[in-house]
Amino acid sequence: MCYWPYNPPRFLQNGVTMTVYTGLWAGRNWEKTTKYSEPPYQEQIFIGGQGVPIFGWVAIPKSARGTIVGTYGITGDLENQWLLRLLGRKAYAQGYAVVLFDWRGHGKTAQLSPTLTSDGLYEGEDFLCIAAAAKAMGCPGKFWFTGYSLGGQLALWGVKAVQDLGKGQGAKSNGNFQCSMPDDQFTTLGLEADDIGGAAVICPSLDSRRSLAYLVKHPFGRYIEKAIARQLKKLAWRIHDAHPGSIDPAAIERANSIWGFDEELVIERLGFSSPEAYYDASSALPLLPNLQKPTLIIYAEDDPLFDPVIVPDLQAACANNPMMDLLLTRYGGHVGYISSKECQQQAKDPDVWWAWNRVLQWIEEIPL
Repeated sequence: MCYWPYNPPRFLQNGVTMTVYTGLWAGRNWEKTTKYSEPPYQEQIFIGGQGVPIFGWVAIPKSARGTIVGTYGITGDLENQWLLRLLGRKAYAQGYAVVLFDWRGHGKTAQLSPTLTSDGLYEGEDFLCIAAAAKAMGCPGKFWFTGYSLGGQLALWGVKAVQDLGKGQGAKSNGNFQCSMPDDQFTTLGLEADDIGGAAVICPSLDSRRSLAYLVKHPFGRYIEKAIARQLKKLAWRIHDAHPGSIDPAAIERANSIWGFDEELVIERLGFSSPEAYYDASSALPLLPNLQKPTLIIYAEDDPLFDPVIVPDLQAACANNPMMDLLLTRYGGHVGYISSKECQQQAKDPDVWWAWNRVLQWIEEIPL
């Protein structure tokens, strides 16, 4: 694959500046940056792994050429995650069916179930189950899993779930993929291995233990960590209120950090002895050398939320896997990737959203 290099406007050639600018400015003005309108979404409740109900939006254009399945990062919901909705507009305009969903513990999915997050360990199976249900609704293959930040990690676990089921872990002898249900039986999904195209992710979380340790050591990182922790606490209270008795209110009160949220509310339910063990198990970096579907990772060296020592490990993880395409850029911040006018002209992009434009370009160029 050959791409024009990424370059931001000069005043955004700093990871912190790009990240803050994207969050504060772009979130208020994103609709002015695109000529595409909102797809005609229909609400849908999917059944994910372990029978967990997942709330989503589905839009299918006439003669759809494939399907994008995506979700967002560590906090938020479909209504306020404008960056994901921007992808939906762009993908639908290019002829793709679009499936966006609130992942476990978030948005309307949290209203449907008290099941908390697992950072990919079970959300990967959710991606697969959603693709199967979307196919039954008329969404065509190939299906492409996508997300950004922690949502990118979930999408990478989605590819891992395809491989696991294809090897017979949850699959019947006919080769069709299955989705585990509450009674531990399996229901045929009617999804073939070739229906899944692969994944394309932006600034995915890859090593939670190292990045969280890095985040709390720096002034900007500590500010971001506290802001995320406050949102996670609100998320827990919403689940508590929607599902009385599902979460101990005293535990929510004690969860005053990301680490504390996982220690108090997550790890025991998942069978882990510590947050560190949970982070090691759910991190996506070890998955990369063995992914067997085409996978694009767009990653910025100046991302202020992740430990920069991960970058050489990311390069090494992708180096010997022909299925991996790594677009490693000097600038970009955390997910922002707002491009300069010169960059837009060189790449022939319709707008400033360089990373999403590369995702869609990459999907277009993958041989069917």
